Amino acid sequence: MKESLKAGITHNFTFTVPESKTVPHLFPEAPEFQQMPQVLATGFLVGLIEWTCIQAVIPHIDWPDEQTVGVAIQLSHTAATPPGFDVTVSVTLAEIAGKRLTFEFTGSDGVDAICKGTHERFVIDAAKFAGKLADKIKQK
Repeated sequence: MKESLKAGITHNFTFTVPESKTVPHLFPEAPEFQQMPQVLATGFLVGLIEWTCIQAVIPHIDWPDEQTVGVAIQLSHTAATPPGFDVTVSVTLAEIAGKRLTFEFTGSDGVDAICKGTHERFVIDAAKFAGKLADKIKQK
């Protein structure tokens, strides 16, 4: 981690929602999802929040040797967003405790505030993480 990694870092990211990020596409093999509305799926919204947090810290870590992984999320998803809308996620690095990073976030689709919450990520050594994962795979 670089000295520039400090609480208060902010980042915004805007993404246009394609049909492929709607609820029926979350698990195409799930017939229950096929009956659901074509709106941004909460699962894809979580990924968008993670993506925004990653972008926020890349300049402040030794990327790609250091990376971050998500470990917790508290999310209120309060409004539906149809395909074609631009979703902007805004994140603030609120706290650093060792390698644990806590972000606060909000999201908007230009009409409604669609989400808010907190997200925790840990800074990892990518090579060590890959080694542990390889060991786990061997145990299967």
